[in-house]
Amino acid sequence: MQVAWKVTSKESTIQLQGNETWQQEQLHIHINTSSFVLGDVVANLKVPVDKGEKIFMNGYQTWTKSSELGIRGYTRGLNKVPKNIVNKYSFDRYGDYHFVKYPERKGVMHGESWCYFRNNDSYRLFASLDEDPGYTLFQYDARKQELEIKRDCSGVQTDGVFHAFDLFYAEGSEEEVFEAWFQALKVKPLTTKKLFGYSSWYNHYQNIDENKIQDDLDGCIKIFEQKDLFQIDDGWETYIGDWLETDKDKFPNGLKPLVDKIHAQGLKAGLWLAPFVAEEKSSLYQNHQDWFIHINGKPWKLGCNWSGFYALDFDHPEVQEYLQKVFHLVYQEWGFDLVKLDFLYGAAPFGSIGESRAKRMRRAMLMLRDLSKDKQILACGVPLMPTFGLVEYSRIGCDVSLDWDDVFYMRFFHRERVSTKNAIINIINRRQLNGNVFMNDPDVFFIRQDNIKLTPQQKDDLAKLQALLGGVFLTSDNPSTYTAQMIAKYKEYRKLANAVVTKVHINQGIDITYALDGKVDTIHFDFQN
Repeated sequence: MQVAWKVTSKESTIQLQGNETWQQEQLHIHINTSSFVLGDVVANLKVPVDKGEKIFMNGYQTWTKSSELGIRGYTRGLNKVPKNIVNKYSFDRYGDYHFVKYPERKGVMHGESWCYFRNNDSYRLFASLDEDPGYTLFQYDARKQELEIKRDCSGVQTDGVFHAFDLFYAEGSEEEVFEAWFQALKVKPLTTKKLFGYSSWYNHYQNIDENKIQDDLDGCIKIFEQKDLFQIDDGWETYIGDWLETDKDKFPNGLKPLVDKIHAQGLKAGLWLAPFVAEEKSSLYQNHQDWFIHINGKPWKLGCNWSGFYALDFDHPEVQEYLQKVFHLVYQEWGFDLVKLDFLYGAAPFGSIGESRAKRMRRAMLMLRDLSKDKQILACGVPLMPTFGLVEYSRIGCDVSLDWDDVFYMRFFHRERVSTKNAIINIINRRQLNGNVFMNDPDVFFIRQDNIKLTPQQKDDLAKLQALLGGVFLTSDNPSTYTAQMIAKYKEYRKLANAVVTKVHINQGIDITYALDGKVDTIHFDFQN
């Protein structure tokens, strides 16, 4: 393959260009430079596709819907959403919308870090080997049959040798191309042990208290096994960002007594927090405005959750000191074994003249790894490649909803929205990461019949897909409400989670072939990407 590349300075006074022949799996374009601020770093190559071929572009972060598309498909942005709505709810802050242009033209699709072209069971994988110089942005134009590869590094100063591109390419079966990429990355997962358990979120949401948590714990111990996880999700704190104390009205005795009770049942205790953000109503935001990332003189708003929330500057010495206190409290004083760290994209909405956005995100993950030491991390709301090899578990899709695809008007907004349908799309299309860079968290499944709008078939499909393709298997049900038949269903799913998947075939629906108890079987799902 012939690759034409170009590097320009921000002022367009410097331009370097060349042509490379991509013959091996790896292509490294490293250039000697003088000191200048980068502008565009772009490479182009021809990639012909057949009419029925499917194209996958990995989305920016955990929650970003990442579908396989046909040659007339396109990546939808926010161009058709009224500006006043986008600004009011900060919809452009959840994904890459504020730094990537969306043509929203048929046949034009884009993503970050890796993409592939699939013709039945044959794959052509294009991927990054190093994101530190900047996210690798892939954009395919089916009409031109052209793949454009860009570095997200505009505004970064370079001096000496600049790694314009570090790329990987492979052709073959799904297993062959992804295994070759992971070997080239030289990354290893911190664990390959599947995590089973409970999260309080998808039943109570923020409306939790000591009695509800205790009641759910009593139910969970009836079906859980030793070392399963019992996770207290959002709602234990007064406001997002104020992590040093619990909400005294909800948890008058604090969290430590609950952790002790969880441990007494032989379970691991997990806690949710969002370390790099704070909401507008928090004392952290009200009293420490200088702790936040400022753009054009204002704190950078990340979204409309809670009372609106903002990005902390984790390089600020007082923020670092604060986070050290938070993690010491959570691990050493309260005794939690695992933290679910959410809204992590807030650490790096921008880079700087000294580093790219992606390198800053990687530094943030290294910081969290250092703060957690030997405790376990479940990452969420985060660009995926900067987490490779640094967390035990990572969400790979958006939040599931209590119905199939959330309320209709939300479907017109950002690709990071809550949706069971979209969560399933990502479970399927990011399955290759599981057990190779971390264990995939596909979010929760449901067996309960109350406070749920999913049909029995939808619940069954969701649970089986999570069991087969995921590395985390959590429910938000209170199992004390389970009938004997529902307990049997839970045990069936849990057993299925121990199966070894040997093949995933996507055509008219999805066929997953697996081995379990010395037998080989295939489950067919009618769900389409």
